[in-house]
Amino acid sequence: MSDIIDLRDNRIQQGVLWMVASTLLFVAMTSVIRYLGSNVPNIEAAFIRYLFGTLLTLPMLIRHWPRRMSPLTVKLYTIRSLVHAGGVMLWFFAMARIPVAEVTAIGYASPIFIAIGAGLFLGEKLRARRIIGIAFGFIGTMIILRPGFQELNLGQIAQLCATPLFAVSFLLAKKLTETESSIMIVGMVSLGCTIATLPGAILQWQSPTYEELGWLLLTAIFATAGHYAITRALQAAPITVTQPIGFLQLIWAIIVGYFLFGEAIDHFVLLGGAIVVGATTYISHRELQAARRERST
Repeated sequence: MSDIIDLRDNRIQQGVLWMVASTLLFVAMTSVIRYLGSNVPNIEAAFIRYLFGTLLTLPMLIRHWPRRMSPLTVKLYTIRSLVHAGGVMLWFFAMARIPVAEVTAIGYASPIFIAIGAGLFLGEKLRARRIIGIAFGFIGTMIILRPGFQELNLGQIAQLCATPLFAVSFLLAKKLTETESSIMIVGMVSLGCTIATLPGAILQWQSPTYEELGWLLLTAIFATAGHYAITRALQAAPITVTQPIGFLQLIWAIIVGYFLFGEAIDHFVLLGGAIVVGATTYISHRELQAARRERST
């Protein structure tokens, strides 16, 4: 029995490490997009980023392509690609208009939708600790946005609309890990988003420079590696453990925004982010303790 417990604990630790790696990779991607700004139309930038991502994963995608894919799996891949593509286009729009830390902090509304969705659709228990986390997540988001005290701009609205889309994508990825490999999940979202963004990219096309293409290639590398890391984290540990680790991205975003882009540190963003980080980290710790107690009985 002790060997089984140790094995499960090791998998949870692996999930945490994969999630930490994903936060570093995604903030690196965010930094590149922030550097590019609005020089490239957001839908075109999303298309090029995912085209590069598809080319990077294509050899392994072909190698792991199943002989037969169930209709349900195809449906999940299709829905995820459409939803994720919409979220990415909104995220590109927001990144060109508001600070890195604010984009990241607003994105923390996503766990609210993820926690609710995990309870409703994935069968994970909505314990009192998670409900408290949802409430504090909402409070933290309101502190960051300060509705009524400042006017919401288009960048904030775009990121607010992107967060539930990313939450749906996250839940679909979690569902797909039950039957699909990490390579297939990452490769299919790149392929699907490339197809989904192609019509809009054609309509808004502006010939990018070689430098812009190079930066977008780097973005694709960081993003593809980040999606792979998240998928591995989802396979190794439950959402309740891995999701709060994603809040480390706020720390990296604040550091990058301050030192690389000269963005002022917004104390409300820090306060709101700290509330969400503190609440969800506590929830994650208690969930892990509860899981260990259940396995030892």
